[in-house]
Amino acid sequence: QVQLVESGGGLVQAGGSLKLSCATSGRTFGYYAMGWFRQAPGKEREFVAAIRWSGGSTAYADSVKGRFIISRDNAKKTVYLQMNSLKTEDTAVYYCAATESPWGGLIRTAYDYWGQGTQVTVSS
Repeated sequence: QVQLVESGGGLVQAGGSLKLSCATSGRTFGYYAMGWFRQAPGKEREFVAAIRWSGGSTAYADSVKGRFIISRDNAKKTVYLQMNSLKTEDTAVYYCAATESPWGGLIRTAYDYWGQGTQVTVSS
């Protein structure tokens, strides 16, 4: 069983930055691919970014490409999402997800474990 706990959300002005963290439990974190998803009010949960278990490959939604960076520290069992040049449309609850596979990609159902989410609000 893996538990995921997100942190780092908050209120920021457009153009600002935030860094989300997702701390995990479990001894085999290094073998899990990780992803970030987000859900805005009234919308479906959507893919944001993913990283391979080894950290060697990443993927991003077109809407965040060039602004967000996903990374991981296997020694700390933590995955990060650095969010720069934030826009009001980035406002959402951000969820961390893990899969017992080398790669999860952008498919929500590929992930086995989910955190409770952290709110990110970008004001104009």
